[in-house]
Amino acid sequence: MKRKTILQAGAAGICLSMGLPVAAQAMDRNPLSAELWKTRPVVVVVPRQDDALLRRIDAALQQTATREAFVDREMVLYTVVDGKGERNRQPLDSRQTAGLLDALQLDAAGPPTFVLVGKDGGTKITKGADVDLGEVFAEVDRMPMRRRD
Repeated sequence: MKRKTILQAGAAGICLSMGLPVAAQAMDRNPLSAELWKTRPVVVVVPRQDDALLRRIDAALQQTATREAFVDREMVLYTVVDGKGERNRQPLDSRQTAGLLDALQLDAAGPPTFVLVGKDGGTKITKGADVDLGEVFAEVDRMPMRRRD
């Protein structure tokens, strides 16, 4: 079974209003399209700032070893908290946030979700609050692109 990439999500036809394929429009507003073949995005979507998943990820990334492991694996952090998106703590506009959520078929209202996207644009891991970053790093290390990095 072939995995659908984040860039293919929702691209089912032609947008007559602009004469562009739906995929081209989705890529324009989906910030993950700029990451393709460059980074491994981690996307954390939670309904509230005090959500346990967000607190766990933030606390883990405060630890030097975890932060270095994250950077070494060319990972970037996208968060959507209460409908507001960020990339590595830099705000996304509402169109980009909507594109990110649409591409991953996630709802900003919940449930809390952790998604690892590979350099190829495919979803590699989707978890809830029980995600273990050690397991995520191990999964990344098994990826063909990581072995070539």
